[in-house]
Amino acid sequence: MLAGTHPLLSCDEARELEAALFGGDETKEWRAMQQAGAAIAAAVRRDFEEIGGIAPRGRVLVLVGKGHNGGDALIAAEQLLAARAELEADVMFAFGERALRPLAQRAWRSLAGGMGARVRVRQANASLENYELCLDGIFGFQFRPPVDADVSALLDRVNGTPIRLRAAVDLPSADRFQADFTYATGSVKRPIVDNERAGRIRYLDLGFFASSERAGAERVLTPEVLAPLRELRGPRCDKRTYGHLFLVGGSRSYPGAVLMTAHAALRSGVGLLTVFAPESLVSAFAAQVPEAIWVGWPETPDGGLALEGLHLLHERIERASALVVGPGLAREPETLALAQEIVSTATVAVLLDADALQADIVRARKGPLLVTPHAGEFARIAGPQDLATFAAETGIVTVLKGPVTKLAHRTATGVEIYYSFFGGPVLARGGSGDVLAGVIGGLLAQQPEQPLVAAARGLVWHGRAADLLARRRGQVAARTTELIETLPDALRLAE
Repeated sequence: MLAGTHPLLSCDEARELEAALFGGDETKEWRAMQQAGAAIAAAVRRDFEEIGGIAPRGRVLVLVGKGHNGGDALIAAEQLLAARAELEADVMFAFGERALRPLAQRAWRSLAGGMGARVRVRQANASLENYELCLDGIFGFQFRPPVDADVSALLDRVNGTPIRLRAAVDLPSADRFQADFTYATGSVKRPIVDNERAGRIRYLDLGFFASSERAGAERVLTPEVLAPLRELRGPRCDKRTYGHLFLVGGSRSYPGAVLMTAHAALRSGVGLLTVFAPESLVSAFAAQVPEAIWVGWPETPDGGLALEGLHLLHERIERASALVVGPGLAREPETLALAQEIVSTATVAVLLDADALQADIVRARKGPLLVTPHAGEFARIAGPQDLATFAAETGIVTVLKGPVTKLAHRTATGVEIYYSFFGGPVLARGGSGDVLAGVIGGLLAQQPEQPLVAAARGLVWHGRAADLLARRRGQVAARTTELIETLPDALRLAE
């Protein structure tokens, strides 16, 4: 079990956890509700930065059910209004105000009493305005279908209303609310992981797992996996202390990919980097990245890496602690044959990415292997197998990139799957995977015996850099190379 991770829970497991934590004590439950509401408000403010922030004179729509999710949403609304003097809120009670349970009622009194005329109650069938934000707190993980027809109609109307950001508390209500973000408070519940209505998932850690290690084969990556990278390095270290990464890639067809991977690898903290790239490119690349050692590789007529250059790697491989193969490689048969030969004979930990992700190349590997495919590349190397089956059969540490990125690792007792909820649409552009390969590859070179750790840290670091970049630049006008420049700040990020 990887440090800095928390278990992914079923709804029943989440219910049991909260019962054990609170034991029906309303004082403890109220404290947790306040924590959750404050965390949701803070997360909403951060996520709004991707679209320019909350308008100062905007209006918030709060959908409230009977229980704790409604209370969380009401407290979050109060926090947001307290931070913006001209922000106002419309509150809709899906089952009426009288249906509120005691703690939700307490949260409502606090909002109404504290914000006065800035808060108005709207009937569930009232006309809807253009809102800045909708907070969905109707149902939580205690929900059991079917949904009331009036509530269903309300959710459909809200889904059709212009709202800049739609946020669900814990779970999208009745699996009908269409969220841009779902804020999983305290724990992440399994039903939201592959739920398209959940939008992007944010795990808001409230300390539920602080006092004990809870096992589980499915787990959630948290920023804590990065903690060792923030510590002081030893005063007597040198460049050899932090590994030597070899990178093989590039072609005249895709010259930029290997360059971005090299840039990102250097940001990982690796001590040394040697890049093997087409000889026609290395002079220009060396001028841009002088920290790396550049080795010009003989080219095929079409500009790929030729088999005849294999000796260049073999002569130096004993210096390496890890090897990345694939970024910008292209798919010439000769180049792919070269990649297969490299992978089958390499004596160090190997990461395969991009065009090196071919079934024959992956299966040729006999030693430690880490792969970073997107869905299409995964289908190419795994065929009809799902992620868990592929990892179980091959023992390959697999990073399956997607809206929710999954990291699979075979253990002595089965397969562990780790989920990363960091990143977002800002990564939907060419080169973001090359950056990830560089970060993970550099971390792998520093700890070649721990590919799972390298993959997990790389995923979180890369994803948090993407989140930070989107807040600074927005989702549209950012460049992939800016992601590399955001890595230092993302590592030091407090939240």
